[in-house]
Amino acid sequence: MAAPLPEKIQTAVVTGGARGLGADIARALHRAGFRVVITAVNADAGTALASELDLAGETAVTATLDITRPEDFQTVLDKCIERWGSVEVLVNNAARTAVQPVLDIDPQDFNTILATNAGGTFAGSQIFGRHFKERGYGRIVNLASLAGQNGGTATGAHYAASKGAILTLTKVFARDLAPFDVTCNAIAPGPMDTPIVRSVIAPEKMQAALAGIPVGQLGDPIFVAELVALLAGPKAGFVNGACWDVNGGIFMR
Repeated sequence: MAAPLPEKIQTAVVTGGARGLGADIARALHRAGFRVVITAVNADAGTALASELDLAGETAVTATLDITRPEDFQTVLDKCIERWGSVEVLVNNAARTAVQPVLDIDPQDFNTILATNAGGTFAGSQIFGRHFKERGYGRIVNLASLAGQNGGTATGAHYAASKGAILTLTKVFARDLAPFDVTCNAIAPGPMDTPIVRSVIAPEKMQAALAGIPVGQLGDPIFVAELVALLAGPKAGFVNGACWDVNGGIFMR
């Protein structure tokens, strides 16, 4: 009996994949067997990570993608199709963060943050969703936030509103693309053990911050990254339109 042909490697595009949680997501997807396209406003930002994952540049590459420019999503998709024939996964991770009292937020800044975060997720999901629908398969994973669920007690209203909008968009794309074996899910992390969080919380205030988390500790970004990889896989076909809360029990529903 002839040996079975190897399954075609799947391609995953990660926005904001050069650093922070995005880099962790790219690593987790690569470990899970995906080819990863690490995108950032400046593609050079992901060069070191791509080399770390695959020095030969066959299963880890970089691309320029500004989420405020829908045409960038289309360009990356077109180049992936030209090189590999298809894309199977989109991870909408890139976002702008902002911390500011609600009464001090300039309306223009509010609109900019909302357009960048929610608008970028919409554009990416729409453009890649068309490709997934045509192929009859795809996975979209959106990075939302606890801020979009509890009103953003530690973030600005513009950031919180944008993440709440992402949760709604997740349901819309999940519903409309489900008949084509395309799923769309969101992950809503709470405070993670990352350099950004530790830079925001002064060391002398860390104990008080941890006291406000029922499990008494910050979250592990590696776990979130591995959850992305799980939702991006073929076996996750019955998970659709869901928001996975990773917040230590701060927000329960």
